[in-house]
Amino acid sequence: MQLMRIFDVAGSGMVAEAVRLNTVASNLANAGSVAASPAEAYRARLPVFRAVLERAQGVARVRVAGIVEDPRPPEREYRPGHPLADADGYVWRSNVSVVEQMAEMIAASRAYQTNVEVLNTGRQLLLATLRLGQ
Repeated sequence: MQLMRIFDVAGSGMVAEAVRLNTVASNLANAGSVAASPAEAYRARLPVFRAVLERAQGVARVRVAGIVEDPRPPEREYRPGHPLADADGYVWRSNVSVVEQMAEMIAASRAYQTNVEVLNTGRQLLLATLRLGQ
């Protein structure tokens, strides 16, 4: 039945947005972390999505292709009293932008909510179709 495909498509979107929200949560948790070197500094994670067209069913679903690190370099900060500071008194902060992550979180939660609405509408349409046959 064609209507059943909507549940698969919306479900794949919800899974993708859940991964996006988890990635944002991880980034926000590490936003203020510091390290002794740029190699040790936390780098923001970014989920990569791709659309997978399933020709047999005629639908495209969202898949998580992977999670990559943000290529921006970590920030160098002068903190001479910090235990991880180098000989010059610098530590390396994560490259996480809290503002960007908050915007990403809002966008992901709205997209997730939209997929929930699609599921609810599909369910209502399916139930209405079944009631027609009574």
